[in-house]
Amino acid sequence: MSDHSASTSHPARRHALVTGASSGIGAATVRRLAAAGWYVTGVARRADRLEALAADTGCSVHVLDVTDDAAVAGLADVLRASRESGAPPVDAVVLNAGLAIGVDPVVEASTADWARMFDVNVLGAQRVLRVLVPMLRDAARARGGADIVAVTSTAGQRAYEGGAGYSASKAGLRIMMDALRLELAGEPLRVMQVAPGMVRTDEFTLNRLGGDAERAAALYEGVDRPLTAADVARVIVDALELPPHINVDEVTMRPVAQAAQHKLVRGPLNPR
Repeated sequence: MSDHSASTSHPARRHALVTGASSGIGAATVRRLAAAGWYVTGVARRADRLEALAADTGCSVHVLDVTDDAAVAGLADVLRASRESGAPPVDAVVLNAGLAIGVDPVVEASTADWARMFDVNVLGAQRVLRVLVPMLRDAARARGGADIVAVTSTAGQRAYEGGAGYSASKAGLRIMMDALRLELAGEPLRVMQVAPGMVRTDEFTLNRLGGDAERAAALYEGVDRPLTAADVARVIVDALELPPHINVDEVTMRPVAQAAQHKLVRGPLNPR
């Protein structure tokens, strides 16, 4: 684990772990939390991106693949070691690691691609929760509460052509979080979801489209101000910083140009 933060203990300081922290919404969330004074641990697969983020923000980083059972289980030891080095206890987790692969119809889609999306988007979050919830319970005993935020998607709320695999995985994450909230009822742990619509995260889109830059650019063509990763990070951090008795079950956020998952306006927005 690379720790670029101050080594002194901050007992009142909050500590968030953010998955998928190397780019997009995850990196933006790390930046916003760090700017707000949080101690942040960012985890992701790409060490070079994490080290750059640590240098920019002062966060701690750890290379982690959320599909690796043993590696995720070892996260407990990593976080205990950081605690012994003076880090505050983890009292929040942002489950952001995710990916989309392809836009093929159901009967033409790759089963392997679907399995990969479910492994990252649903099971990856479940693996992290198995490790983090006991730690969050410990933190809740000490400070009176702890938080879980999952970054889902409006794609998990309504199906659309060419998006069945991704939509199903995000719907699975959404239902898992709803069930978790019920299972944790009676404990001071908030379980919250942020479901963005169209977000301009070029790397995510390029990966989904197999690196086809022209198709990726066309996705946003003519759309008046798609959401940015920073927009989503703002909502995540705002939810985390609400008074601890307020649980935001789900925030659905879209650009004004996107009236619904299946209704997108291209061109200027003008009053009638």
